[in-house]
Amino acid sequence: MNPSYKPLLESLQLKNNAELKNRVVLAPMTNFSSHPDGTVSDAEIDYYVRRSKGAGMVITACTNVTANGKGFHGEFGGDHDGMIPSLSRLAASIKEQGAKAVLQIFHGGRECPPELVPNGETVSASSVASEGSGNTPRALTEKEVEDIIAAFGETTRRAIQAGYDGVEIHGANGYLIQQFFSPHSNHREDRFGGSLEKRMTFPLAVVDAVQKAVKEHAKEPFIVGYRFSPEEPTEPGITMEDTLQLVDVLSDKGLDYLHVSLMDFWSKPRRGADESKPRIQHLLEKMNNRLPLIGVGSIHTPDEAVNALETGVAMVALGRELIMEPDWVQKVQEGKESEIATTLSKKDQEKLVIPDPLWQAIVNTPGWFPVVD
Repeated sequence: MNPSYKPLLESLQLKNNAELKNRVVLAPMTNFSSHPDGTVSDAEIDYYVRRSKGAGMVITACTNVTANGKGFHGEFGGDHDGMIPSLSRLAASIKEQGAKAVLQIFHGGRECPPELVPNGETVSASSVASEGSGNTPRALTEKEVEDIIAAFGETTRRAIQAGYDGVEIHGANGYLIQQFFSPHSNHREDRFGGSLEKRMTFPLAVVDAVQKAVKEHAKEPFIVGYRFSPEEPTEPGITMEDTLQLVDVLSDKGLDYLHVSLMDFWSKPRRGADESKPRIQHLLEKMNNRLPLIGVGSIHTPDEAVNALETGVAMVALGRELIMEPDWVQKVQEGKESEIATTLSKKDQEKLVIPDPLWQAIVNTPGWFPVVD
């Protein structure tokens, strides 16, 4: 192995004493491949098995905590106890390959397709449609907000019972937790809206509910992470400064890690912070070594991954790259980095063990993946 890649393969001990065998994480990515009833499919299991041998931690696609939180066709569910056997199958298949299995939990809010939620009624912090969407959600009542917070705790309990090593709270990518934090989507006048501090109430209450479930149900170290998007393009919207304040509070919540959602690891702020230095640097300065940060965003080669680690992030998440090259970690370990694939061909589906719905999305979404032929 090239000695300069050694940092990628060093183990990492988290705050709760869980140990990851290396610094490479399979990023959470929707694969659209579960059964309509929300149970995990064989194709999905095979896809995860193929990608779980090398990474230290595998974060699954998101799973909804309530029936009205389902954000994607072919998403697997975690909203009732009947889902525990399905969740268990996925956890076991990942862990058998030697990776930590972390279940990403979320509520889609106003981003849910109406045909996937009861009575076609989408909900959010306020009755504000997302930009470009013709679908206006209904504002949740205070009681409903409390029920959703409790549902995050209940889904965490199911994850523990199903044998996961942890959960990741999905507060990113415009879904419900972010909708409560954003001045674009949260116009509430109760305790869940108004000032920046009040807009943090829902995200922080979700963290508390998840941690309470862990305390009550987990018998061994159980990882709790939180994913966030640093900014929104909308005006008004979340600014880098808003996020730095949220991150400051989250850094003292006893979480095991934070995970920033970026398309480009080196991207710089749009507004609300010094635009000459990358967002990652702002975040690391604010976190001040209080907990690990996972960085992500168009990292493909081991050199790019090592450069990312050198900023001070504790882990790098690979998404599209581990779809194109499931043996990425093994090739780094074996000194075969020159053989790492960073493109895919239209003939590669079977070789890469990619379920049909995800494959169709890959080949029919121009610019998402580097498809050659």
